[in-house]
Amino acid sequence: MSKTANITSIVAIPLRGESPKGGWAEEIRPEDSIHTLIAVHTEDGITGYGSVFTDGRLAMAGLDLLKPLILGKNALEPDYLSEILHQNTFWMGRGGTLTHVISGIDIALWDIKGKALSMSVASLLGGRHVERVRPYCSLLMDEPAALADTLAAFRAQGYTAFKIGWGPFGRRDSYKRDEAIIAAAREAVGPEAALMVDAGASDAFWPNDLKWAVRTAEMLAGYEVEWFEEALRPDALEDFVRLRASSPVPISGGEVLTRRQSFLPFLQSGALDIIQPDVTKVGGISEQRRIVWLAQAFGVQYVGHGWNTALGLAADLQMAAAFAGTRYVEYIGGSPYVDGICRQPFELDREGFLAIPDRPGLGVDLDPEKLARYADDASLLKAA
Repeated sequence: MSKTANITSIVAIPLRGESPKGGWAEEIRPEDSIHTLIAVHTEDGITGYGSVFTDGRLAMAGLDLLKPLILGKNALEPDYLSEILHQNTFWMGRGGTLTHVISGIDIALWDIKGKALSMSVASLLGGRHVERVRPYCSLLMDEPAALADTLAAFRAQGYTAFKIGWGPFGRRDSYKRDEAIIAAAREAVGPEAALMVDAGASDAFWPNDLKWAVRTAEMLAGYEVEWFEEALRPDALEDFVRLRASSPVPISGGEVLTRRQSFLPFLQSGALDIIQPDVTKVGGISEQRRIVWLAQAFGVQYVGHGWNTALGLAADLQMAAAFAGTRYVEYIGGSPYVDGICRQPFELDREGFLAIPDRPGLGVDLDPEKLARYADDASLLKAA
């Protein structure tokens, strides 16, 4: 086996046509592109795939700047190549579009390394602590009756954990309505299911403050909610510290943060019980594992944010195996970009868990024919 797999091309494939709603103030339309796939091709014929949580136009522009830095270099060195990309783009702005695009490239490089060495990414990261993990079905909130119907349908599919977020919650200036939504959700999923709540305070012009979050956390405790996510604006560090100190339920967040340096103040100040980095934003697997190591040093739980694609979920599954104590992965309910682009769809077992692929690389295979429904040129996935 060759010790090199030199990069010959890197391409971006924006997804559009059935983009799921995000719950944002300015709602996503199906034709909008907010997720972009990355394909890294090598001279040995091995191709790796990654995912970027960024508008396709931005991802393609970012890739034009980044790829000259690593074309021709050895794809089997993902940490090194990702660091080249970070180090040479500081002056262009850290943590934005370029960091997101580096994420997709890095995921693809780990996929290549696993394929070249016939090892799963989890094994490359140090070993497999578990062979399956519990997914939580991630859904947008709605008015009580409609939400209950949606949750019941996904519960019937075998899910045993659910996260509900955004929608009308916290946006109607009514604690009674917020509580009615949570009450309906708990009744729909039953007393034994795990239930998490995401306020979505990274939304544009979030209307609430610390006092709202404290009062709401107390309400959520009555419904045995497992964690309260994004209860405050993302930069409200001191308020997160106060909220965590007073909340009877664990506080989680971090999905909009990128680079490990952004997570460090939240860990040092004790602002979160659970950190939720998104591997398609933070800098990829190379950066996410550093963030997880930091969290472990501070005694903070890790649950990856996964509102992205099948490739993001595949990366999260590999990291769930590699990082001891990872209890969940996020699974968007009903997204074609998760359920409709792989040759073999993800399937729950009888206990509502997902098996973690023990195949080379990320362990999933994209289906070009399926992907053609959402990509302008799915042929870019294959080497020229």
